[in-house]
Amino acid sequence: MELIDKLKWRFATKAMNGKAVPEAKIEAILEAARLAPTSSGLQPFEIIVITNKELKEKIKAIAWNQSVVTDCSHLLVFAAWDTYTPERINQMFDLTNEVRGFTNEGWEAYRQKLLSAYPNRPADENFIHASKQAYIAFGLAIAAAAFEGVDATPMEGFDPAALDEILELKEKGLRSVLLLPLGYRDESKDWLVNLKKVRKSKADFVTELN
Repeated sequence: MELIDKLKWRFATKAMNGKAVPEAKIEAILEAARLAPTSSGLQPFEIIVITNKELKEKIKAIAWNQSVVTDCSHLLVFAAWDTYTPERINQMFDLTNEVRGFTNEGWEAYRQKLLSAYPNRPADENFIHASKQAYIAFGLAIAAAAFEGVDATPMEGFDPAALDEILELKEKGLRSVLLLPLGYRDESKDWLVNLKKVRKSKADFVTELN
């Protein structure tokens, strides 16, 4: 129940106090995201961790001037692959073989299946698929932050094209998907902090087919 209690405690923090989050907690949050499941194990995204004040100011300007961008301790940017390429697919399959220490016939057949399909799809379709994988890790990062007692603000409210330019993501074959400021709530300024969490009831949310 500890995780559930932490999830009840968390909310989308609207104001942060600028206090630094210990690196050990940041590492735990990043590790949770790294361990997230992804389609075919490709991990088609990266996380950029920003603490530079000037850079956060630039990002705030293209993120509806939301104060959490600059007042947070660490700003996480989830950036997905712009498309799937044979090189990227092979890199992950080769890594699997290296880590496990053997080559599996079925796994190699699956590699060829992906190589014949993914790189031939439109880049935008591949980016959408990669973005969905980033969302999975994003959710785990939010849960891990709550478990560590760190506030987090899930953000889609920013200009992705502008952020891509600021961080020079195009040159890396990446496109920004999500922002996750991490820090500690400023209870004196956060209008949401004392409001009750609102979620559908289990009866309206879960359908059981027995």
